[in-house]
Amino acid sequence: MDKQEIILTTALRLFVQNGFHATPTSKIAKEAGVANGTLFHYYKTKEDLIVSLYLYIKSKMGAYIDEQVKPDTDAKTYFRGQFKAVVEWSMENRDEFYYAQLFTNSPFAALLSPEEVKKSLKKSCDQIQEAIDAGVIKARDVDFIYTIMGSHIFGLYTYLIKNNFSKTKQQQIIQDSLDMLWGMLS
Repeated sequence: MDKQEIILTTALRLFVQNGFHATPTSKIAKEAGVANGTLFHYYKTKEDLIVSLYLYIKSKMGAYIDEQVKPDTDAKTYFRGQFKAVVEWSMENRDEFYYAQLFTNSPFAALLSPEEVKKSLKKSCDQIQEAIDAGVIKARDVDFIYTIMGSHIFGLYTYLIKNNFSKTKQQQIIQDSLDMLWGMLS
């Protein structure tokens, strides 16, 4: 792991444990084993670190989804595969998923440029639009559908981590939840 990745990993752990405001960059640098100057070499400000960590997590999640879901499938299969992949990734990467939720619901989300927001949502929004164009889901505003999906995934994630279900039971709940969402959207 290089210094930059060590800084991101340490920042993730500390932000999840303590929140944004209770985590000084000096503590991140110290626990990462780097000098303050090294941290600020990579990230000009604490806000830059917070945004960069969010984008780093989103790229890791996107790469996971790309590995799990075949792009050459029909719109319904792709949509369902993407949903399952996001839920599985969130269950396997709880700190990252929690951080993404924390970031999204914080004032720091406003620091993302419109281009970065568009880029981070493009693939998902394009997939939703393709499903609409194929007549697989109802013709509604893409941002509205994306928001419903995100809320549904977060609610499902919260339910799953609060209960100690077996893997088999978790998979059944994920499938049931997906069926409910699909019924609402199709």
